[in-house]
Amino acid sequence: MKPTAQDEITAYVFAVRAALGDLPEAQREELLEDLHEHLTEVMADGEGSLVDRLGSPEAYAAELRGTAPFVGGFPDPPPSRHNPLADLQDLVVPQLREHVMPKVRAADARLGKVIGYEHASDFLALLRPAWWILRGYLAAMVVAAMLDDSGQPIGLLPRIGGSDAVALVLLAAAILGSVWLGRRVPRLPRVPRLFLYAGSVVLVMVALAGFFEADSSTRDSYYSDVNYENPYSGVEDVFVYDEQGRLVTNARLFDQNGQPIHLGNAYCTDDEGNYVEKDGGVYPYCPSQAPFRMPGATSSAKPSPSASQSKTPR
Repeated sequence: MKPTAQDEITAYVFAVRAALGDLPEAQREELLEDLHEHLTEVMADGEGSLVDRLGSPEAYAAELRGTAPFVGGFPDPPPSRHNPLADLQDLVVPQLREHVMPKVRAADARLGKVIGYEHASDFLALLRPAWWILRGYLAAMVVAAMLDDSGQPIGLLPRIGGSDAVALVLLAAAILGSVWLGRRVPRLPRVPRLFLYAGSVVLVMVALAGFFEADSSTRDSYYSDVNYENPYSGVEDVFVYDEQGRLVTNARLFDQNGQPIHLGNAYCTDDEGNYVEKDGGVYPYCPSQAPFRMPGATSSAKPSPSASQSKTPR
């Protein structure tokens, strides 16, 4: 049966561990701590066997020895002071390797069969180029949000000062940088890799926050607070004047559909200050309170009933 990528990685790790068998156990485990994950990334990043790409396990073990402070059976240096984090690591890491990692690998294999792959991680490895592009886009958006001070919405492009040209240049540079960095992750030392992973987590959190904000804005876009105020709410009476400036009494108002228009309050006050009800829709209610009169002008004649009936508004 043809060996799988996981079988090749396991065999390579075993050979490297055997080549480092003369080192103290604690030092050997520290050197091999991330080896399995590193080899998985190397296998997913291109074609060819691990031996073709990294050399023999013995040669790789020799390179690891060069990073160790003590080789050849020297005892571990005594700790200068108590390190609680180191104690916690010694307590948690073995438990994770013994109890958690086997379950993770089993779930990886079971989920892979569901989606048509031997392992789900094999499918995720194919999505890395898409993630590199998305990571570059998110990084460009974060940079634009930090540098833009125009006060205008950035939109879906990383605009700085509202410039589309700057947005395209920044987006291209960020994507190319992300792809370049993604192809070199397997060869990065442990600490830079951890910083890169932490930065990726921050970008994912920023992306989720932006997604939920955009979703909320879209759902709320149909509802906006409109302070509508009726411009006729303060009207108490209506005064109509003819072309000669004379006050028209007993006037009626209609809209374009022939419906009567009712404005104001259909009452008036007499000389003693008592309220007197008037016919609604017949203006003005209080002719004596007209706002102005032309000098010498008198009120226009009251429209006759026959004229009002013969000229029905349309």
